[in-house]
Amino acid sequence: LTLKNKEFKKQPRLKLEQRVTVTSYAFLEAHPDSMCRMYRRRETEHLRPPNGLVLGSDLVLIKNTDVQAARLGNTIHAMIMYRRKLDREEIKPVMALGIVPMCSYQMERMFNTTRVPGKETDVLQHLSDSRHVAVYHKGRFFKLWLYEGSRLLKPQDLEMQFQRILDDPSPPQPGEEKLAALTAGGRVEWAQARQAFFSSGKNKAALEAIERAAFFVALDEESYHYDPEDEASLSLYGKALLHGNCYNRWFDKSFTLISFKNGQLGLNAEHAWADAPIMGHLWEFVLGTDSFHLGYTETGHCLGKPNPALPPPMRLQWDIPKQAVIESSYQVAKALADDVELYCFQFLPFGKGLIKKCRTSPDAFVQIALQLAHFRRAGWCQGPPARFTPLYIPGQGLCAGNGGEKADLRDLFQKAAKKHQNMYRLAMTGAGIDRHLFCLYLVSKYLGVSSPFLAEVLSEPWRLSTSQIPQSQIRMFDPEQHPNHLGAGGGFGPVADDGYGVSYMIAGENTIFFHVSSKFSSSETNAQRFGNHIRQALLDLADLFQVPKTDS
Repeated sequence: LTLKNKEFKKQPRLKLEQRVTVTSYAFLEAHPDSMCRMYRRRETEHLRPPNGLVLGSDLVLIKNTDVQAARLGNTIHAMIMYRRKLDREEIKPVMALGIVPMCSYQMERMFNTTRVPGKETDVLQHLSDSRHVAVYHKGRFFKLWLYEGSRLLKPQDLEMQFQRILDDPSPPQPGEEKLAALTAGGRVEWAQARQAFFSSGKNKAALEAIERAAFFVALDEESYHYDPEDEASLSLYGKALLHGNCYNRWFDKSFTLISFKNGQLGLNAEHAWADAPIMGHLWEFVLGTDSFHLGYTETGHCLGKPNPALPPPMRLQWDIPKQAVIESSYQVAKALADDVELYCFQFLPFGKGLIKKCRTSPDAFVQIALQLAHFRRAGWCQGPPARFTPLYIPGQGLCAGNGGEKADLRDLFQKAAKKHQNMYRLAMTGAGIDRHLFCLYLVSKYLGVSSPFLAEVLSEPWRLSTSQIPQSQIRMFDPEQHPNHLGAGGGFGPVADDGYGVSYMIAGENTIFFHVSSKFSSSETNAQRFGNHIRQALLDLADLFQVPKTDS
């Protein structure tokens, strides 16, 4: 690869660099979404269902109510309040280090957005507004209006409407129950079926009701929650959010709000339109509004009396032929889902409080621990950390461990941490390398220029793909006064068949949540085993600084 890189620098690099620079301005001026679509389709194929990105777990250490419809009433009211603030440009931008405003462009497509399948490429369909949500319950699809005239429905009205759906005894229509599996299978097959069977008549009208909804809501019959005494409970909860049963999530919507029977919630987000912090921002607002502004009665219902005169939610009508490839799409999705191993755990010995005593950034500390854990398992690998930028830690000597002096290892650690922080800053300011290499690759194909270097470097598997889920982007409450108001973050499937997907949330001063995924079909990987390696790596790094930890 080094030799190919030298040849690339000698010959086509300058020509391609010039073409990328000249083309980018005019091309993106006329087609601002085109490069995004080309890049995102490649970048997010591994995150298509059932490995789809899951971004929002509920508050895991407290429970506001166990009434499913009431929880939905408050939550969806809060979501539309957020959308209203977004439309009115009342949401303040996230500030990096409290100083530099971050770009808010991705927030535009949070609501009213669907990924429409195509035979060649998918297209993001975004509407300026939508006044309803699409709801799935027991194999049936409903259209639920969010407004009465120009007035947003109050939480108690939404609770009543969802309770009407939960109480509806009507059975699914033929082909309706597993219809959403089309969004979890092959994209070409879905595009062909959409054109053949859903482009006219009642099927077109019903599909448009889903695709033009503000977002999708799934009412599950199962109950999930996190029990700190039962570690497996968090993994089961995460697995349900990741893909459900492969036909009770509409994976093409910008996000699906998932409601379990016991009132617990979660999100499954389509990744093509945005990155993790965007949905995290919405979710923090929703959970904070639900807990500290809306509230519940003593019996767990929404405050106030509903309006019984509201018309009930509308059942969507279908005429689905047997040849609509629903069952084959379901079998494809189920095979993929069954192959995903997800291990979620709460790391209790310490959080960012202890890490700051080591005089390093919490993110760099965790990233080096992940590299150390993977090195002990399989040796060095390349893998993109948060922000999807390559990370080359120059301190792998840490892994020699047993024979090194602690002072030397601390020095290597600090060098590695500084390297990570520098790479992170470069990525944050648009100077990352992976997107640029991909643009060079696109231009080389367009110009017919052969580049063995680009072909090889872009085909390298990412055996360790990592991402940090942000915490406390919005100050809805004081975390010191409410230490149990913690979410567990989210996760995603592995990028490589023999690799790991690791997501983590540094959830306050004293704990970190991890989501580790791999594939059962690979004899090289085991999510729970790698999670244990991560635990040990974190403890070993802390020992370098001789900082006391709490017992796990």
